[in-house]
Amino acid sequence: MNLDKIFHLKENHTDVKTEVMAGITTFMTMAYILAVNPNILSASGMDRGSVFTATALSAFIASCLMALLSNYPFVLAPGMGLNAYFTYTVVLGMGYTWQQALAAVFAEGIIFILLSLTNVREAIFNSIPMNLKHAVSVGIGLFIAFIGLQNAKIVVGNDSTLVSIFSFKSSVADGTFSSQGITVLLALIGILVTAILLAKDVKGSILWGILITWVLGIICQLTHLYVPNADLGYYSLLPDFSNGISVPSMAPTFMKMDFSIVFSLDFVVIMFAFLFVDMFDTLGTLIGVASKADMLDKDGKLPKIKGALLSDAVGTTVGAMCGTSTVTTFVESASGVAEGGRTGLTSMVAGILFALSLLLSPIFLAIPSFATAPALIVVGYLMLTSVTKIDFSDMTEAIPCFIAIIAMPFMYSISEGISMGVISYVVINLITGKAKEKKISALMYVLAVLFVLKYIFI
Repeated sequence: MNLDKIFHLKENHTDVKTEVMAGITTFMTMAYILAVNPNILSASGMDRGSVFTATALSAFIASCLMALLSNYPFVLAPGMGLNAYFTYTVVLGMGYTWQQALAAVFAEGIIFILLSLTNVREAIFNSIPMNLKHAVSVGIGLFIAFIGLQNAKIVVGNDSTLVSIFSFKSSVADGTFSSQGITVLLALIGILVTAILLAKDVKGSILWGILITWVLGIICQLTHLYVPNADLGYYSLLPDFSNGISVPSMAPTFMKMDFSIVFSLDFVVIMFAFLFVDMFDTLGTLIGVASKADMLDKDGKLPKIKGALLSDAVGTTVGAMCGTSTVTTFVESASGVAEGGRTGLTSMVAGILFALSLLLSPIFLAIPSFATAPALIVVGYLMLTSVTKIDFSDMTEAIPCFIAIIAMPFMYSISEGISMGVISYVVINLITGKAKEKKISALMYVLAVLFVLKYIFI
């Protein structure tokens, strides 16, 4: 099989080895979803094993579609945030069954397919000004670095300041250092190791950073420096093959959608919320990662965006049928791009690894969040470098960019950052009389109005 002919490797200045390494790296930074998604969705009453299989299968299908339809190195899986909305807001908060919530996800996926085929999503992508696109990349960088800091527990919750740094002194005093404190220390070492490998231009530095941090953790466990504590959420770092190799059945969640509430107003609101967050998280990720990889053309457009959007939409529909929440393009794709991934071979490799993870679930479920956290933090730095492309000499461009950048980590949402950025861009340019000069598209005005209405009604 001629991979160069299928994925145009030479044309994209890459090779098979680089793409495979990039695919493995993206998968490793995303593998946590295989453990986290079943945990979150099982709280809604769904079968954990079934959700695990649905998560891996939908990620495999959607990522392979991305490779074949767009030839971009973006990898897809059930999205974080969307799964929490599914469980804690729709099911536990509003009182709907998980079957009804799956129906809303399925309906959202169908609408998404139609929007992708009719160029609506493409038009939205193209209407966002170039400076704002760079700002989205920077905002996503800060956002995923923040997620990494939280995953590693380097940053923890604080009643008076919202967030603060982890206290080693307290963990020693209350006897949790051997489970919690040591993992924070390992994550900090992991950040330095990954940074040094990156500075020395080592191929696959982000992937090596994850593996080295995990191996250091295993050494600490074997020497009893790290002691697993299930009550605190700290588990063994060694893969558990005690149940052998088996793929959990998807029967408990497969095709279990309940359309009985389709014609209620609540269903429309739930479906729109899924649609909104998915659309703008995906657009934000595509903008951010594509601009970082220099994939946007001179007009700030992504050439084969229709295929990218369609694979996302089909992934969501298939995911709902399998029994998982909305499938979306993962911002962790940036880690593969940082390793040199430039084509669909990266997403194909990651997709295949998701399929293989069904057989090797004990290994992937054993990779702790403190080992993948350094990768997210370092990728955050790499995405932050796009800040140099923003025109800070023009306040009407720079201030909306700043608002979009700070909104993403502080409001914990890519879509909120885009909302705030678009609203402020339109309002500031309109009131300062720069709107005509900037040739702001009609779609930007429509988006600004829709975003304002969203804050009023949702």
